[in-house]
Amino acid sequence: MTTNDRRDFIKQMGGFSAGFLALNGLDTQWLAQLEGLNKEVDELSPLEAARYEPFWAQIQLAFRQSPHFINLENGYFSPQPLEVMQAQVENIQRINEIPSFYMRRRQAEEKQGVKQQLAHFAGCTSAEIVITRNTTESLDTIIAGLDFEAGDEAILCDQDYGSMQQAFQQRVKRHGLVLKWVDLPLVPKSDSEVVELYEKAITPKTKVMLVTQLINITGQILPVRKICDMAHTHGVEVIVDGAHAFAQLDFKIPDLNCDYFGASLHKWLCCPLGAGILYVKKEKIEQVWPLFGDVAVPADDIRKFEHIGTHPVATHLTISSAIRFHELIGSARKEARLRYLKDYWTSRVKELPRVVLNTPLDADRSCAIANIAVEGMTPNELATYFYDKHRIFTVAINRESVKGVRVTPHLYTRIADLDAFVEAIRELVS
Repeated sequence: MTTNDRRDFIKQMGGFSAGFLALNGLDTQWLAQLEGLNKEVDELSPLEAARYEPFWAQIQLAFRQSPHFINLENGYFSPQPLEVMQAQVENIQRINEIPSFYMRRRQAEEKQGVKQQLAHFAGCTSAEIVITRNTTESLDTIIAGLDFEAGDEAILCDQDYGSMQQAFQQRVKRHGLVLKWVDLPLVPKSDSEVVELYEKAITPKTKVMLVTQLINITGQILPVRKICDMAHTHGVEVIVDGAHAFAQLDFKIPDLNCDYFGASLHKWLCCPLGAGILYVKKEKIEQVWPLFGDVAVPADDIRKFEHIGTHPVATHLTISSAIRFHELIGSARKEARLRYLKDYWTSRVKELPRVVLNTPLDADRSCAIANIAVEGMTPNELATYFYDKHRIFTVAINRESVKGVRVTPHLYTRIADLDAFVEAIRELVS
């Protein structure tokens, strides 16, 4: 986003939500200070900007979180900035005043405008995306909608999200699909090691593979583009689970060269709960059955996946505000800041006795999310210790392949919060 774009955004932000911001301790002075700080960070690289605390202190003021505990579990969903939350309230009020009139006369046009904004943000066309409710709905649409014959094979990873695994397991029971599993190392030696694991699982019967771009339980980033390129040489389609990558990492969907992509916008884009995205490569749309029958649009039209009944339009409209706030910061700058926060605390505990990090710490292999274990404690015991004794909220991960606590800071997380977390770990293992 250019300086002029940011100035327009700030003017718009002040125009329709300054009153709301003032009620929460923010006013037009905050907006002016943010504009001034943007001029300063524009002169910095993303890595330099990630360490420029005056800018992030101002961004932190755009969020309101409970003062009663430190929230380091932002992987479930992200809080909305005040401006985005106020936009949702106003969207609800406006639609509620003209309910059926809006749904019949204005819904389609306004929603199409949001789709175009979202498509531009994602780097594709609006003819290739659908606004859904979450990643599970997006990817289950594809998993349930592909034609499989008995004996066809699909490749999954042991660390893929449970809902996706279960959707494939249902195809096993209903249609005789065969699943092949990749055992993903917690800390791979190289991209080649990961790509080769997926390639070794391919047989002449393989039709599709599921690849998680950013593993939700450890934060590991997979080399998705390399996996997709490899899979296509074998005639295998790729479904990408981008739930945690979208708006956390700086990329466009076509960069991945995948066939299908799904993500939750209420995670790192900070949309209201109940917003997701499904991308289907244009030439693949016709071959996928929608979850709900729709004879009103052609089989090769992406809109066939939108037929789910009445839509939560106020939520969909609020996506525009979330995109504007994200672009005020900038994708590269946001990714750098989130990685810096993870690096800040992991670098201070990784050499401590009994501490085990289940996350690769190289810059290209993880961003905001990391997973920590302490020898001699179960994940539940560790998460309970952090919250009961130090009022730090995390989440226990107790999978066969990963046992630890997921730690996920966000843009509103203060360095002082991470210092408190580090001290809690040091106290535990001292």
